[in-house]
Amino acid sequence: MSDRDPQPVERQLPTEESRDLLALVREIAQREIAPKAAEEEDAGRFPRDAFTLLSESGLLGLPYDAEYGGGDQPYEVYLQVLEELASARLTVGLGVSVHTLACHALAGYGTKQQQVEHLPAMLGGGLLGAYCLSEPASGSDAASLRTKAVRDGDAWVLDGTKAWITHGGIADFYTVLARTGEDGPRGITAFLVPGDAPGLSGALPEKKMGMKGSPTAQVHLDGVRVPDDRRIGEEGQGFAIALAALDSGRLGIAACAVGLAQAALDEAVAYATERRQFGRPIADFQGLRFMIADMATQIEAGRALYLAAARLRDAGRPFAKQAAMAKLHCTDTAMKVTTDAVQILGGYGYTADFPAERYMREAKVLQIVEGTNQIQRMVIARHVAGPEAR
Repeated sequence: MSDRDPQPVERQLPTEESRDLLALVREIAQREIAPKAAEEEDAGRFPRDAFTLLSESGLLGLPYDAEYGGGDQPYEVYLQVLEELASARLTVGLGVSVHTLACHALAGYGTKQQQVEHLPAMLGGGLLGAYCLSEPASGSDAASLRTKAVRDGDAWVLDGTKAWITHGGIADFYTVLARTGEDGPRGITAFLVPGDAPGLSGALPEKKMGMKGSPTAQVHLDGVRVPDDRRIGEEGQGFAIALAALDSGRLGIAACAVGLAQAALDEAVAYATERRQFGRPIADFQGLRFMIADMATQIEAGRALYLAAARLRDAGRPFAKQAAMAKLHCTDTAMKVTTDAVQILGGYGYTADFPAERYMREAKVLQIVEGTNQIQRMVIARHVAGPEAR
């Protein structure tokens, strides 16, 4: 790894407070998160201490109301925080995005009593959340989920298996989507399930290509009893709640992708300016200079795209199309930029002595999570060309 410090990203932030916030995040990321990233990822160790520090610093509930312990920050600011965290370590940036997603249903659709009772601990009390929508047989076709919730007096009994759950088995709470009625999207309801609920268990984490420090596991619900006062929204409203959360979650993944790509570019530039061949730095050779220019341009375009979508969201305007575009472009960019970074480092890029190979392995999953990039293209096409003929 190069000793050359990367240049801070030039950011457009709305307030002096947000500039101070980003400076704090950058300091925490560079001092507490980045130095441990390679060792802990290699060991498959989850950085719970980093999430505890972020919670204590008020950084786990940024886009939510201060009344409940949130940061009252617009998405324009929150996403740039995610970018900084992901640049230091994707496990942390994506973990914060997933936690924010897990809080979305209660913050947006819960009753006042539910929000008062649960949100302070979720947003600033050191808890960590997980979001349970996907199942072994329902990924892109989320409306076909089979996990059931059956009414039993003043409670619900949940049975089923959720799959590909970030923080599965270690989360303190789970936002679970379960079927309470008819087949299809109108028969799904959302529940807030405690992580220590009897009958809830996590399987062994998946053995993954990258992000080995972030546990991804199946979550089993075997007769999990959940009081009705932990039902979020109305019966049958769960799928609409899930879709609303995913639009915002896609922006989180886009920001994380830009952060990862930025880290790869910084590493490539540092190496290219120090590595000498034929009597001069390899950064002097036009072939590499053009690669670096393309990498930087695509990152800047991705940043502009996710911020434009965030500003629409902050203004209360529709942003689903732009969120899908941002997720698509930014994650494809992360894959391309990290691959190019490995190429610039040459043989060293293929070794674990430098982080470029880890960045490339991590980038791939971003094209899959929160809706594959093929699904993003379907969403975009529906907005542009209308729905498919049936």
